[in-house]
Amino acid sequence: MKIDSYSGQVVMITGAASGFGALLARELAAMGAKLALGDLNAEGLERVAAPLRDAGAGVVAQRCDVSVEADVASLVVAAVAQFGRLDVGINNAGIAPPMKALIDTEEADLDLNFAVNAKGVFFGIKHQIRQMLAQGGGGVILNVASMAGLGGAPKLAAYAAAKHAVVGLTKTAAVEYARHGIRVNAVCPFYALTPMVTEGDIGGKQDFLAQGSPMKRLGQPEEVVATMLMLCAKENSYLTGQAVAVDGGVSAF
Repeated sequence: MKIDSYSGQVVMITGAASGFGALLARELAAMGAKLALGDLNAEGLERVAAPLRDAGAGVVAQRCDVSVEADVASLVVAAVAQFGRLDVGINNAGIAPPMKALIDTEEADLDLNFAVNAKGVFFGIKHQIRQMLAQGGGGVILNVASMAGLGGAPKLAAYAAAKHAVVGLTKTAAVEYARHGIRVNAVCPFYALTPMVTEGDIGGKQDFLAQGSPMKRLGQPEEVVATMLMLCAKENSYLTGQAVAVDGGVSAF
């Protein structure tokens, strides 16, 4: 499938200060999109947004804690105030917790993972769909889940539970709003070389983790983002309710 352009489309991205979100922002700006960017890291977010503005892209950026519903709603409002509408919502913000056995996982671990990784996506879906309906329907939502949302994830019980919730929310929203022309999908990456992996608790385990993939390597962020761009493209108009694995073949086992 050839993606012609995102020219003129208004795209909201959470978690846009680094990783998939930052790369998506750059790719979409180059394809003509107008961007509403949010992240808890306001300084990092501005480092992404400023060069895009300087290059002539339409960008609104504001601090957004996705675990706070009002912050997510405010980012949708900002997108519409600046650009008049919202065409694509990409709920990308997430956290990767330290690895620990299930029996060592505390209630606080569950609360944090569900607050950011599940509730943050729920708030995005809710307010993005409300805006799309107010526009008369039509639109695309993409949620960033994980391979941990499709199967077991040893030493990541709280994370896996929250990412399974993301897949469930994706499928539910897709069924509820398909008749309004709103497509909702999820992308489920295996470990990819974003700062969440390279600088996190699992950073020293990259070689070990790569052995779990038939390709014997971790993913490049660009490989995941290429799939995300495909899933959100207007040309991909009949795909909804799917959790698409980008995993180097892990799910084929």
